Amino acid sequence: MIHETAIVHPKAEVGENVEIGAFSVIREEVTIGSGTKIGPHVVIDPYVDIGGDCKIYQYAAIGAEPQSLKFSGEKTFVKIGRGNVIREFVTIHRGTSFGGGVTETGEENFIMAYSHIAHDCRLGRNVVLSNNATLGGHITIGDYSTVGGLVAIHQFVRVGNYAFIGGKSAVVKDIPPYMIAAGDRAKLHGLNVVGLKRQGFSGNTLSTLKKAYRLVFRIGLTLNEAIERVAAEVEQTPEVVHLIEFIKSSQRGITR
Repeated sequence: MIHETAIVHPKAEVGENVEIGAFSVIREEVTIGSGTKIGPHVVIDPYVDIGGDCKIYQYAAIGAEPQSLKFSGEKTFVKIGRGNVIREFVTIHRGTSFGGGVTETGEENFIMAYSHIAHDCRLGRNVVLSNNATLGGHITIGDYSTVGGLVAIHQFVRVGNYAFIGGKSAVVKDIPPYMIAAGDRAKLHGLNVVGLKRQGFSGNTLSTLKKAYRLVFRIGLTLNEAIERVAAEVEQTPEVVHLIEFIKSSQRGITR
């Protein structure tokens, strides 16, 4: 179902049961998976791969060249996983050769209106970007995380799995998994208890994460001291191990 006013390049690959709305432009070397619905006035530039069963609303722009002064026209990509919802005026830019070459979203993400995903960003699955969420380049957003409205995230920041960032925050350092962060500059405000309960985390898991959080962030220890005490005093559940590994691998530093 392609509207008569839509422009679809002959070298674009369009799957079965795809809908393309009025005045949309699908350029060369674009792949669109079966069952995807594209609204009116959408622009999809070259080197974009869109999975099946996505919904892309009017005026979204996907695959434009990255906003980077070092970009020199090289062939780079955008990959959109299955089942993503991309709302009005969302912009998603291609990667860069010096940043991995691809901007990628996993499956079943909900990307709300006016959000921007810059070059070389990687989203996991079941991520929510609320209205006007702005991701600088090279950012990683973990699975089941939520980024509130009007949040700005600095380049190269990582947001861990199941994290929640409150609206109108400015994030300049890594947000550990399972945590709530908010503010300008963002600070941690405890465990994302409501979100974790909604995702079926057990009471024992929440208890161990709370103990780890207290040791790492609440009693004035250095990170090395805190990590040693977590190893000695807290049950080493997979979630606690993941939290500590995330902290130890941080390059930008951890939001405290």
